[in-house]
Amino acid sequence: MPKLIKLVILTFFFSNLSIAQYGFSHEVGLITGPVAFQSDYGVRHDFKTNAGNTGFGIGLIHYLNFSYRADCNCYTPETYFNDHFKLRSELSFNKTNLEHFGKWVTPEKVAKSETAKQIKAMKGSTSVTDIGMQIEFYPLSIRDFTASTGSWAPFGSLGAHYNFYSPSVSTDYGDGQLLNEDNITSKYWAPSEGKKHGFSNDNGSTWSIVTSVGTRYKLTPLSDLIVDLRWQYYFSNWVDGLNPNPTLYPENKSNDWNVWLNFGYIYYLD
Repeated sequence: MPKLIKLVILTFFFSNLSIAQYGFSHEVGLITGPVAFQSDYGVRHDFKTNAGNTGFGIGLIHYLNFSYRADCNCYTPETYFNDHFKLRSELSFNKTNLEHFGKWVTPEKVAKSETAKQIKAMKGSTSVTDIGMQIEFYPLSIRDFTASTGSWAPFGSLGAHYNFYSPSVSTDYGDGQLLNEDNITSKYWAPSEGKKHGFSNDNGSTWSIVTSVGTRYKLTPLSDLIVDLRWQYYFSNWVDGLNPNPTLYPENKSNDWNVWLNFGYIYYLD
């Protein structure tokens, strides 16, 4: 792992632990679930693309709980903020294998068109490491939820993550050489946004906006189950390794994004 990532991770967690010393309690957990990656592979809003370009993610999460003080085993002063908000920190990883689906690579088109064959032969993957924070809003009382085993606590969240991505693009067409113009359709061979072609295997980093809706279920006095549906929008169109020139091909100008359905377990540090 690059030294920069290690430094960010250490700074991230030590800052959270230091904040937690100021009278707040904290919680730790594990999340995992399927990730539907929306990129320049396939056709947007196409069911086969959405179902086919699906990967998997896993993450560690940490919460600052403002309604309870671990140092004195007591509640904090009752304010609206303390009883309805939590701060969530996260370190997560997801990976998705990618290929082209949809109307441009149907069996009929592939049988008749070399361009369709070139597109169909292009394969890829991307892995993304996330680190960031979200503020979670609970419309119902956090105190009431904490006191009642078997209760539910719906929430919504908004935050920002910093992402380290590692794409991989390849082709099965012709001699299988990616840097052979005969193997790549002109759409992806043309220069794009500072790179020689509309594809790249370069690692990179970018910010993203994260928002989600979900709920907790109080399993025991010191543990919860959680499920949330996340939408994450990256401030880059290179996360998947494909970025056809947006001026020439405006249908591919949107940045990459994903939808992640998380299931997890949370433990309260007492």
